[in-house]
Amino acid sequence: MGGVTVAEDSSVGAGCVACDLMAGNAPLPGGNVLRTGSWVVEHCVGPLGLGTVVVKPTRHVVHVAELTAQESTELGPLLQRVSVAVSEVMAPEQVYVCLWSHAGGVPGHIHFVVQPAGTEDMARFGAFGPALQVAMGEARCFPEAAEVEQVCARLREVLG
Repeated sequence: MGGVTVAEDSSVGAGCVACDLMAGNAPLPGGNVLRTGSWVVEHCVGPLGLGTVVVKPTRHVVHVAELTAQESTELGPLLQRVSVAVSEVMAPEQVYVCLWSHAGGVPGHIHFVVQPAGTEDMARFGAFGPALQVAMGEARCFPEAAEVEQVCARLREVLG
């Protein structure tokens, strides 16, 4: 089994949706919610529900093993801080935090999904945990842009 190697220049991912969103080359309702030295927080553009955000490195990184010491140092506290904000703004029963990193079956720009999970969604989709995410993806229900803008504004206030 081969090891993971760091690309010569992993700062830009050609054709990478995550990179395109950060660069403003694709529509991003709500815009950046928060940006740190190494990470950006944006509302999820996928069908994972209102208030679901993505925490991703500002440079193109495909494997957690490629994170720098600085990125790693920021990650845990940032995920906790963003989870608190999502909890406060969305008031779910639980907040899921999981790594997503595949695009078309190929490893892509890593991103941590921070998703509010409430009883309404669990009842609507008849699922919870990973099965809830799969069901939401298959249903292809996207939040309205105006709602995303409002939630992002509230998240920005909480994240200060």
